[in-house]
Amino acid sequence: MKLSVPLLAGAAVLPSVAAWGGFGHITIAYVASNFVSDHTATHFQTLLRNQSSDYLANVATWADNIRYTKWGHFTGPFHFIDAKDDPPSSCDVIMERDCKSEGCVISALQNYTSRLIDADGLLPAIEHEQAAKFIIHFVSDMHQPLHTEDVAKGGNGIHVKFDHKFLNLHHVWDTSIAEKIVGGVRGSPYGAARQFADKLVDDIRTGKYQAETKNWLNGISLDDVEGTALIWARESNAYVCTHVLPQGPKAIMGQELGSSYYDDAAPVVEIQIARAGFRLAAWLDLLSAKIASNKAGEL
Repeated sequence: MKLSVPLLAGAAVLPSVAAWGGFGHITIAYVASNFVSDHTATHFQTLLRNQSSDYLANVATWADNIRYTKWGHFTGPFHFIDAKDDPPSSCDVIMERDCKSEGCVISALQNYTSRLIDADGLLPAIEHEQAAKFIIHFVSDMHQPLHTEDVAKGGNGIHVKFDHKFLNLHHVWDTSIAEKIVGGVRGSPYGAARQFADKLVDDIRTGKYQAETKNWLNGISLDDVEGTALIWARESNAYVCTHVLPQGPKAIMGQELGSSYYDDAAPVVEIQIARAGFRLAAWLDLLSAKIASNKAGEL
């Protein structure tokens, strides 16, 4: 599906209400910035008009901000795909069944990847910039398990408690678990996100995730964006059966999730943030190489 509606460059944005929370998205961006090539970093620093080390982190929640504006409202469905499966007995993402006619996170990644590459050279630079911001965000979104699930609107309709606070299950997976892992986030999330990212980068390079990373990029291809995204979304969705709703939606209603449930869920949140950052870096590397190749072919 080609979702070609451009966005307005100068529109104001509202405060962030972010999947993974602002903290999670920013952490993923910091992880990615540690693994991109020097060429990729230069390309996106130029495109995003930010020469600092925060060039990815500073735009990580942009797509959530604009979805709540009048002109950006059409992007709302792009942040998720509603798998109409039956957890915990079965979990799966099927593109033809689950991606709405107005789009989903998988078709959005495909569209904005195409727009950023812009093989015909028809789009202005501002639309390349916007496409990059969407890609940075949507790769992150599809790694949050409840962004790949239809039950109770991705858990928004399942009311629970977390450390004695009344929340919904989606919020717990977006925000509460990730922030509890680092002992809480107070004020601006950037400092805590950078510290968490540094830990995850060490775990990826030399620690507990090092052996796994050789499989994290299996199937990644700009020639099959949908197939790549489906691998990531299905992996994420599988956690809905095993960790998010292991006994089904009814069993979790009203339950306190800040203790044993958290102990099981925290490693999933941590590895999904690590995977998202590592894969985002690889995706940006592929994009910058493809764009450079296209420009070379024009000479």
